[in-house]
Amino acid sequence: MPLDASDLGAIWLTVKLASLTTLILLIVGTPIAWWLARTRSWLRGPVGAVVALPLVLPPTVIGFYLLIALGPQGWLGQATQALGLGSVVFSFSGLVIGSVIYSMPFVVQPLQNAFAAIGQRPLEVAATLRASPWDSFVHVVLPLARPGFITASILGFAHTVGEFGVVLMIGGNIPDKTRVVSVQIFDHVEAMAYTQAHWLAGAMLLFSFLVLLLLYAGRRGKAGWS
Repeated sequence: MPLDASDLGAIWLTVKLASLTTLILLIVGTPIAWWLARTRSWLRGPVGAVVALPLVLPPTVIGFYLLIALGPQGWLGQATQALGLGSVVFSFSGLVIGSVIYSMPFVVQPLQNAFAAIGQRPLEVAATLRASPWDSFVHVVLPLARPGFITASILGFAHTVGEFGVVLMIGGNIPDKTRVVSVQIFDHVEAMAYTQAHWLAGAMLLFSFLVLLLLYAGRRGKAGWS
């Protein structure tokens, strides 16, 4: 069999991690993206830069500082222990935290662009109909920004699936707990198990191609309707 139990376990863990990370990022990233698209505050630049940091920082740098912050002596690690949550380093929870931070710009930026493209006019029309800000956001903004949400979801999920440096630094290599597909491929290569590495790497290559194909097809379809 090309894929053994450890490979299937790594695939399942990766899918679970990517799904949970994408869901959290959509919940957390939506208000951040809305604020960045609408505000004129001087904080927009610094906040936008912080959100975009994972685009330019090496993953190992992010993983290293997360490891320090979430470790037993780190301020976040001490906070989780004080709350009775224990240490999240080398756990699935740690992977989720690291993945949320590392994939944040891939969700926030498409949402920010979608919100900015809506403009002020639809909100002004909704206000004249006495819609509250919340009603305007739910019934006007969200439907108009749907392509942005689709793009953000696809990119956030795909980027999380492809992580290596961050998850290895903060999660280690624990079977069925923190060993995701990218780490599993690394293990196969180290063990010179190239056949299994080929199967997993080929699956990742096919997945990445399909993601890009879906994104480009969606953009072409949107352009056709405009």
